Amino acid sequence: MVQRIRYIIFLRDVLKLALTSFGGPQAHLAYFQRTLVEQRKYITGEELMELNSLCQILPGPSSTQTLTAVGYKIGGPNLAYLTLLVWSLPSILLMALAGIFLANIQEKSWSLEFTRFIQPMAVGFVSYAAYSICLKTIHTKTGVALMIAAAVISYFIQTPFVFPAILLAAGLVTAFKYKKQPRQEKKKIVISWSNFFLWIGVLIAAAVIGALTGWLPVRLFENFYRNGSLIFGGGQVLTPLLYTEFVQYAPKQYLSPQEFLSGYAIAQTLPGPVFSFSAFIGALAMREYGVAGELTGALLSAAGIFLPGTFLIFFVIRFWESLKSFRPVRASLEGITAASAGLVVAAAVILFQPLPNTITSLGFTIGTFALLTFTRLPHPVIIIAGLVLGLVLK
Repeated sequence: MVQRIRYIIFLRDVLKLALTSFGGPQAHLAYFQRTLVEQRKYITGEELMELNSLCQILPGPSSTQTLTAVGYKIGGPNLAYLTLLVWSLPSILLMALAGIFLANIQEKSWSLEFTRFIQPMAVGFVSYAAYSICLKTIHTKTGVALMIAAAVISYFIQTPFVFPAILLAAGLVTAFKYKKQPRQEKKKIVISWSNFFLWIGVLIAAAVIGALTGWLPVRLFENFYRNGSLIFGGGQVLTPLLYTEFVQYAPKQYLSPQEFLSGYAIAQTLPGPVFSFSAFIGALAMREYGVAGELTGALLSAAGIFLPGTFLIFFVIRFWESLKSFRPVRASLEGITAASAGLVVAAAVILFQPLPNTITSLGFTIGTFALLTFTRLPHPVIIIAGLVLGLVLK
């Protein structure tokens, strides 16, 4: 009974974090430190940072995986799944509603002119994300070279399949630098494969069912599940993959560049995981099927993007203590994070190109970047100000 009450209190704290944690995965970690470590003492600060480090080497939403891993450490898989649901559902529902609202506006032939300022502002957010990631993760000449190479390749080869190849190749390059990593006593690795087979089984089943039926909700789930299985570096790195696959990729093109940027900007105003942006895309992709279809698309897209990282953290956390003793594993992180930064740099350029070639677009992009760099204005305040300005000057 005492244990159950403790779990309920923990989930209540998770809900509070879901409603108050703004600023993306780096900022989320600070919220987790304050609530889970300092106030509640569910885990120690060292345990939190170690879990976060583990999540950095896995694909998927790092802050979501970290919080889910805390739930797993406290109460096992059942509490971990509830943690995932409580943490992600508020922002998923809000982004789904944003997608439905935008679709209804266009169905009534209303103008989206009021969003014209937040679109270049969204590019400013992506540019700032690239700048921040580069500052925090790239500290060597190899890292700089890999970042530039990843940016150039992903800019000129804009297909969904180039991103995992870039990340894997970059990780392989720096894995050979393992001798620079401090030695640790190696431990025998004992692996439980159940969650790995669950991850790969869902991936294959979704791909096969989607190909055989052609049913859009299943294909959306498969698309997001595949992307969620390949994204290292959090929501910022998610942006170029989703833009390429759902805006630029000819067989799909479910969203216009303006819709995509509007949704990304709205996502910056919300607390919780940035990966909830997937619900916005899923809702607009199913706009032809009415509100029920839009909600279905939003929920399946969100499930697709969040589940792979959850399955993988459950798989790896059981043998992490043994795995991290191997130097090549730790060394590969340098290449993966550097290439991730390069993908975001390219995304900033790619996202800016569809915007009107005007001083206004350039000014709002640079102005947003400057506000984020030199002030502490909260993200929601900046975006809401852009929306209000768009309405006033409409």
